[in-house]
This record gives sequence, structure tokens and C-alpha cells, in this order.
Amino acid sequence: MAILYITVMAFVTYLIRVIPLTFFRKKIENPYIQSFLYYVPYTCLTAMTFPAIFYATNSVLSALAGVVAAVVLAFYNKSLVTVAAAACMAVFLVEHFL
Repeated sequence: MAILYITVMAFVTYLIRVIPLTFFRKKIENPYIQSFLYYVPYTCLTAMTFPAIFYATNSVLSALAGVVAAVVLAFYNKSLVTVAAAACMAVFLVEHFL
């Protein structure tokens, strides 16, 4: 039965990738659609990551502290390592004092 599930999933995944290639042969020239497609990967990554942030810690308050620290440092164009380390440190400190 597991082989059937894997086969169906492979077929569905293949169809999702092949159907757009068969229907859209020309280059997409509409600037609205181009800008929409440009931001799709960022949107999907955010939709997958953001809920996991709040469930990865013991309390929502510590998760919120990490998010705030990360957003503030990212706003000031700090490096990814700095942002990640500061967010982890903020979560650690808030959980330590709770």
C-alpha cells in the first residue's frame, strides 16, 4: 500500500511541475504577474516558518521576544548570523527569567 501512496504522490508532484511548462510557453511580460511570481518563494517560506517560531519555544512570550529582536536587527541591515544569534539569545533570556 505504501508503494501506491508514493507513486500517487510522485505523479501529483510531477503534474504540478509539468502543467505550467506545457501551458505557458511564452515569456510572461505582464509586470503585475511578474512581480507576483517574484514574491511567491518569500511568501511560502514565511508561511511555513512563522508559525513554527511560536511553537518552538516553551512560551509565546519568549517567541515574541525573539521575533522582535530579529525584526529590529534585520531592519537595521545586520548580518544573518547576528540576527539569528540575537534572536536565540533573546529567547534564552526570556525563558530563563520566566
